[in-house]
Amino acid sequence: MVLEPGNANNVLLSCLEKNVTKPASATAAPALSSPSSEEDSLAQRLEAAFLAVRNETERRAAPLSPEDQQIQSMPDASPAKWHRAHTTWFWEQFLLGEHAPGYRPFHPDFAFLFNSYYVSAGPRHARNHRGDITRPSADEVGAYRRYVDAAVVKFFREASDDKLAALAPLVEVGLNHEQQHQELMFTDILHAFAQNPVYPAYDPNWRFPLATRAGDDWLKLNEGIHTVGHVDDSFHFDNEKPAHRALVGPVKVARNLVTNGEWLAFMRDGGYAKATLWLMDGFAAASKDDWQAPGHWREVDGAWQVMTLAGLKPVDPDAPVCHVSYYEADAFARWAGKHLPTEMEWEVAARTGQLNHAFGIVWQWTRSSYSPYPGYRALEGALGEYNGKFMINQLVLRGSSLATPEDHSRITYRNFFYPHHRWQFTGLRLADYV
Repeated sequence: MVLEPGNANNVLLSCLEKNVTKPASATAAPALSSPSSEEDSLAQRLEAAFLAVRNETERRAAPLSPEDQQIQSMPDASPAKWHRAHTTWFWEQFLLGEHAPGYRPFHPDFAFLFNSYYVSAGPRHARNHRGDITRPSADEVGAYRRYVDAAVVKFFREASDDKLAALAPLVEVGLNHEQQHQELMFTDILHAFAQNPVYPAYDPNWRFPLATRAGDDWLKLNEGIHTVGHVDDSFHFDNEKPAHRALVGPVKVARNLVTNGEWLAFMRDGGYAKATLWLMDGFAAASKDDWQAPGHWREVDGAWQVMTLAGLKPVDPDAPVCHVSYYEADAFARWAGKHLPTEMEWEVAARTGQLNHAFGIVWQWTRSSYSPYPGYRALEGALGEYNGKFMINQLVLRGSSLATPEDHSRITYRNFFYPHHRWQFTGLRLADYV
């Protein structure tokens, strides 16, 4: 196909950040309704936040060749080019298409190619065939991004204050949606590179975050009724509400994440082969796919190595274990004579501020099913498909990972994956009821 990018100006800011990842915060990003200075208008704040997030996506894609951006190494992953285009389609579909009079879409086929799962927004290309789409090229996707970015900035500058105030919540959803895809860009390209026998590096200078251990091994929570869920009007996804009361404790939650060294002991003890440690579905998955170690681990000349964003590196026994499924995390907990915490226990413990590395290294599995909070109702319209329809057969993870963008984590954030998934930066901490 021949694409017509139009005469859009490139409105992306120059890249100011140089680190591959930035440490995640335990709090949400400042609300767009809160001015950074008295002189900044809402339009200026919206534009600055929009460009910062859009620029971060391009920064993460910058080290990738066109071939890198094309690959889809499994159905659960998506090409980097698709992530760049889909997040652009989101702005075109939900902001410009519905609220910018006279806006002309960049290309009539892109809504079909780059819709993800929004049935209400129309038909879409099959997820497991995203890597088959060689056209548009990565450069043409870049032109698409520039075209939409220019239109969004123009919209911010020309819309009335009342209109911008009404649409600010939608903009915040769009920003956080794109940040979610920024994380997926790292996990998906790492999975692709891990299939390459020469183990290429995304960034040779990347380093796994340093983990420290401090305080007692366990944080004790006495029995009590606690409020869990998001309680104020700062940004949150709909699945974090309604806030409600829950009985928690008595329980002890581990202050520290489970390490590679502890996982190696589990492996040496035959943990992957002991059916009595595993859920039935988990042992079937481990047997079918021949799991002998966490995802991305390789045994080379008798020593374990792990595929990272810097390429293949020796497994650090002191680093938190990463790329483990719920099934593996549950089996390890049984082997250790402990449990995985519920998401309520995790949240109450995290609110004390006494969990080491609750954020910024690995998402932590809980034993809570991803289900609606009491009284939950999905948003109306297409955005109501964002979270609610996935509330079945998945497990909740809490915290954030090394790939999570800055200001995209908070104590009430409910991430969710199927129990066999392990290409994400997922680990665990334990709980004990003795």
